[in-house]
Amino acid sequence: MKNYFDFKGQVAVITGCSTGLGVQMAKALANQGCNIVALARRQNLVEEVANNIKKDYGVDAIGVTCDITNTDQVKEAIKKVMDKFGRIDILINNAGTGAVAPAEDITDEQFYNELNIDLFGAFRMAREVAKVAMIPKKYGRIINIASMYGLVGNKIAPCSPYHAAKGGVVNMTRGLASEWGKYNITVNAICPGYFYSPLTKETLDSDFFQSNAKTMIPLERYGNEGELDTATLFLSSNMSTYVTGVCLPVDGGYTSM
Repeated sequence: MKNYFDFKGQVAVITGCSTGLGVQMAKALANQGCNIVALARRQNLVEEVANNIKKDYGVDAIGVTCDITNTDQVKEAIKKVMDKFGRIDILINNAGTGAVAPAEDITDEQFYNELNIDLFGAFRMAREVAKVAMIPKKYGRIINIASMYGLVGNKIAPCSPYHAAKGGVVNMTRGLASEWGKYNITVNAICPGYFYSPLTKETLDSDFFQSNAKTMIPLERYGNEGELDTATLFLSSNMSTYVTGVCLPVDGGYTSM
């Protein structure tokens, strides 16, 4: 019997892997035998994540400190991974932020910060991983975590910088997929809907959001923990060889209306 999601011996780097969705996706890959690099700014948290994954799933895992807005730190982080494992098969660009305010009140600094983390940060990571690990090997899986807000606008949570950055991630995904296909590197994006994370909890728990969920989301609920797992495994798998440049909404149907 064929195991389509066997990642034994592979290495995945997940950014923003100190809490929330990044940790969930790391665990999904570890559950299928993948070795994990938890990458984020806070060393104590990434080390804790890596230690828990090693203990719970029996794979190798390390925590690496990196600020993805700093090119030198990105280069140093990827060097550490290559020194340890000698390979990077999967990159999940999950790190992000979100400025919520009316567009007329957004500052230059807020807009720049959003683009620098969500868009340029993802590019920095993809550029370095592709150059150092994937292009030489002629194999790789890059998954950019965009957002359904990279596909549509919204009226209830004003966040124009976030829309701009995630829309950029969506089309950057297509651009990198087009450019790196000749190296057998696939580049895809997942566009999550409303999922709980430290960044979203306060907003999603508000009475306003709770009351509007049933009209905004065809499945009439937020995403549950683990509901990004199968999308992550599919796009990370060496079986998804003919899927690239795709932006997959996992949003309960939000973008279908």
